[in-house]
Amino acid sequence: MSVSRAGKGGDTKKLFEDLSGTGKSIGVLTSGGDAQGMNAAVRAVVRMGIYVGAKVYFIHEGYQGMVDGGDNIEEASWESVSSMLQVGGTVIGSARCKEFRSHEGRLKAAHQLVLRGITNLCVIGGDGSLTGANLFREEWSGLLEELVRQGLIDEEAAQNNSELHIVGMVGSIDNDFCGTDMTIGTDSALHRIIEVVDAIMTTAQSHQRTFVLEVMGRHCGYLALVSALACGADWVLIPEMPPEDGWEEHMCQKLSENRADKKRLNIIIVAEGAIDCHNKPITTNHIKELVVSCLGFDTRVTILGHVQRGGTPSAFDRILASRMGVEAVLALLEASDSTPACVVSLCGNQAVRLPLMECVQMVSAYVSLIFCRSFENNLNTYKLLSYHKADSKLPNSSFNVAVLNVGAPAAGMNAAVRSAVRVGIKEGHKMFAVNDGFEGFYKGQIKEITWGDVAGWTGQGGSILGTKRTLPAKHLDKIAEQIRIHNINALLVIGGFEAFECLLQLYEARTSHEDFCIPMCVLPATISNNVPGTDLSIGADTSLNAIVETCDRIKQSASGTKRRVFIIETMGGYCGYLASVGGLAAGADTVYIYEEPFNIRDLQSNVEHLTEKMKTGIQRGLVLRNENSNENFTTDFIYQLYSEEGKGVFDCRKNVLGHMQQGGAPSPFDRNFGTKIAAKAIQWISRKLKESYKDGKVFANTEDTACLLGMRRRTMAFQPVVQLKDETDFAHRIPKEQWWLKLRPLMKILAKYKTSYDVSDSGQLEPVTRVRPKKAD
Repeated sequence: MSVSRAGKGGDTKKLFEDLSGTGKSIGVLTSGGDAQGMNAAVRAVVRMGIYVGAKVYFIHEGYQGMVDGGDNIEEASWESVSSMLQVGGTVIGSARCKEFRSHEGRLKAAHQLVLRGITNLCVIGGDGSLTGANLFREEWSGLLEELVRQGLIDEEAAQNNSELHIVGMVGSIDNDFCGTDMTIGTDSALHRIIEVVDAIMTTAQSHQRTFVLEVMGRHCGYLALVSALACGADWVLIPEMPPEDGWEEHMCQKLSENRADKKRLNIIIVAEGAIDCHNKPITTNHIKELVVSCLGFDTRVTILGHVQRGGTPSAFDRILASRMGVEAVLALLEASDSTPACVVSLCGNQAVRLPLMECVQMVSAYVSLIFCRSFENNLNTYKLLSYHKADSKLPNSSFNVAVLNVGAPAAGMNAAVRSAVRVGIKEGHKMFAVNDGFEGFYKGQIKEITWGDVAGWTGQGGSILGTKRTLPAKHLDKIAEQIRIHNINALLVIGGFEAFECLLQLYEARTSHEDFCIPMCVLPATISNNVPGTDLSIGADTSLNAIVETCDRIKQSASGTKRRVFIIETMGGYCGYLASVGGLAAGADTVYIYEEPFNIRDLQSNVEHLTEKMKTGIQRGLVLRNENSNENFTTDFIYQLYSEEGKGVFDCRKNVLGHMQQGGAPSPFDRNFGTKIAAKAIQWISRKLKESYKDGKVFANTEDTACLLGMRRRTMAFQPVVQLKDETDFAHRIPKEQWWLKLRPLMKILAKYKTSYDVSDSGQLEPVTRVRPKKAD
């Protein structure tokens, strides 16, 4: 049982040092279909388990290995999970086991576990694997009695192993499990799909072709739906939404309209389990024949298949799996005989524990997946962005809404602009694009932007509109004049810390300029993730993937040469998000950031830690440093210090990643995140316009009409920018409190440093919430 200690202001603080694994044994297995990120979860379970004093065992080949025993159940060491983080699939193997489904099979498995004293199981798999684990737990006492009767174990062994505790982690590329926003492997599968779609779009454009792509998802269309959102597909077919009779005509009409709008290609995405309203399968070949016969378009079919399961895990999946693995061990340490089997999952940006069987029961009728929060959000956004000229005429609101980018470019900005423009047009607004931020605004670089103008923007990196760091304070009169000239009724600003400052300046200028009394919203978009009021920013995920990809290559190089330490500098200004979270995803030994001051004794301690590491089988080191972590301990200084102190033990290399972290095509997460929050922001703007329209004009001067839309733990929230002032360190351009600092101890633990870890947020088993179905559109 854990002990609580007093924290600040009398709050109780639960520290994981109070939890001990001494005398406990944990078995970890992967079961069912493999998913990228499973290895990161296994690594986290092994290292966290060993860290707290428990014995940890690999159970190779899933439940089959548990039934067969022998060499399939092997004690894990700290070094045995080295180099697993960046490997796809599952290193410990996975198999579907018919024998475990029988009582006799489970009896054999129980015997093998008792022989090794394993009474804690961490199961990484889908709903079938987790259901099997729960049944095993329910039968456990009966299985022990049977083993005693058969003389296979004695009464003492039965007594010592009387309780079996189970914690599940969902590893599935389909994201087909209720209670979690994302399952391990889903983000990586989306990466594979989007890589293929981006490549196909270039050849399709060259030849004016239509491509029909089949993605995995026999019962769940999540991959198809999100990849359609992320690439701006013309049509998507998923099992949860069987199209009504006549869909073929509607689809061909949409494809024809897009070609008429000078779009040179069409993309149709189909989930492998797609069906029509008569339960008849919809195949890619049927769609191809349909398009060719009705429209005469040159059409090709691509079936992605197991490509989606392969490859290296994305940064998101590594972080998710590492957090879940640590949380799983904590859950096992805190489990009692009255604790139900739980599954650790992600809700918003927070790790939560949910009753395993509640989640499984919701999935058992797969139709209920449509009411899971993550799925419904994506579905609603896709519907918002779908428009058929033949269906209906658009409303006319007579409002003009301007969109602009501010600050440094971030991947995903263009997806947000596209979404804002199209949702705005569907809401009946006239949309205006401002080039080059507020510099372009006061110079009058403002023009109307139409539905077709933003076609193909989703996958484009950088900022097509152009972006500058210019703040509006010195140009308020000219900006107000342009608002009057173009009759701008609302403003959507997409950018980083400067965008937040811009909106704050415009809000404060309302007293002297009535033209700024209009609804205004800022969407956080910066690789640094340093905007107050939000846990995540558009562009940060793409940047993390660039860092992790580079670190993987560097680690591979270091492994080849042996006894080599790399010092890598990341961007981020004074915000250590990229360095810290990138370090967690890449398996760094140490990360230096501004938020966590360090001195020469810390540097010396880190060198000694690496010296000890070189005596083991892991003869390489990775050190990340945020660019502004310390003005004196520069990257060059740290490189020279490590080189001098490590002489004869290891040699050093340094690498400054620079602007490669800002470039490249946006990741699926950033495309999707940008698309969804921009749609939400425009809907908020529409509501505020209606509320503030009186006597023929818009007048909005309250705090809640100048907001930042950000993700706070589990929810998306509109927060007045003026209220965020107190939460902000303006001198260093960072929020005063940053959620990701809680991940740093986790990174240190997985790198074998002794540290304190606040687990106050853990330990609460929650009921599964279900999104209520809304009326069909």
